[in-house]
Amino acid sequence: MLLSDEQLLRYSRQIMLPDIDIDGQQRLLNSRVLIVGLGGLGSPVSLYLAAAGVGELWLVDDDLVDLSNLQRQIVHTTERIGESKVDSAKLALQAVNPDVQVHALCQRLDADSMADVVAKVDLVLDCSDNFTTRFALNAACFAAGKPLVSGAAIRFDGQVSVFDPRNPESPCYQCLYPQGDDQALSCSESGVLAPLVGIIGSVQAMEAIKLLAGAGKSLTGRLLLLDGRRMEWREMRLSAEPQCPVCGAG
Repeated sequence: MLLSDEQLLRYSRQIMLPDIDIDGQQRLLNSRVLIVGLGGLGSPVSLYLAAAGVGELWLVDDDLVDLSNLQRQIVHTTERIGESKVDSAKLALQAVNPDVQVHALCQRLDADSMADVVAKVDLVLDCSDNFTTRFALNAACFAAGKPLVSGAAIRFDGQVSVFDPRNPESPCYQCLYPQGDDQALSCSESGVLAPLVGIIGSVQAMEAIKLLAGAGKSLTGRLLLLDGRRMEWREMRLSAEPQCPVCGAG
């Protein structure tokens, strides 16, 4: 289906980009994306993907909006304290772009439900805050052959990478963090500076849009690390572990 005049105007600044053009914008409109976690990272991710014209967004989070969230979780508002985060986010995203289809799942996914929803989408964004979910999403994405855009942020420090099973040289999340490394810190225990999650979430959204539209070069095989205190970025090269139980021969 051709873009309408209203869509051509709404997305005109993206369509101007040679890497996107009308074909790339059409790919975005035809895309389905899963966002797991509608907190600090999921807020900018969901807002930017909705604004950019990703056609279908699946939102998963089993938490409710709390006053302590509002310092950084910009998709939520004071009036929606006590509501489910996915329903709160759905209202915000539909206000930004009513053409986007938003599916709100207020639940914690088990292995079966995670595999089911991953199979329905083209790309997954991990905006969760615990290793259990991250490992499970990683396994589900590699089993289904779906790219995974992963982000994390705590205190002043953040990181982001892309794990893409369509690329035979791509590592997976478990290559970076073996399953036994489960000492994850939480914002409630360690704190986080509000703009940090905005920066990391925005990078996640950028990577997702690039992958969906077929633009630029993704972060596959690279890990970006941000030291917010010094405002310094570092890049680490990642390689697949041959004995990884998820993506290797192990």
